[in-house]
Amino acid sequence: MRSIRRHLRISSKKVNLVADLVRGKPVEAAINFLRFTPKRSAKPLMEAIKSASANAVQNFKQQQKDLYISKIIINEGATLKRHRPVSRGRTHPIRKRTSHITVELGVQTKSPKTAKKTLNPKS
Repeated sequence: MRSIRRHLRISSKKVNLVADLVRGKPVEAAINFLRFTPKRSAKPLMEAIKSASANAVQNFKQQQKDLYISKIIINEGATLKRHRPVSRGRTHPIRKRTSHITVELGVQTKSPKTAKKTLNPKS
């Protein structure tokens, strides 16, 4: 149950800042959190999470409320190399960085309630 977003035109450092905020959270809480986060990378990350949850619901017959974000991996993508002309016929390099987002979801299993253990007082 995963989703991959490739060649996103935002550097991986900037996406990682937002990804750290939602790692390990339930899917519904993460989507609500990203909806109101004022960073440019929040929207593509939210779309990747929605895509992964749609894959889990449609292909693996999971309930949306039981899903949580088990892993978010942000990798560097290809770097677009451009140049800016400066004085004396020289150029300065411009690196337009891209990133890849991989979102993996897990299912929270409900653990059975453990019965309270009664302690036998020593007599």
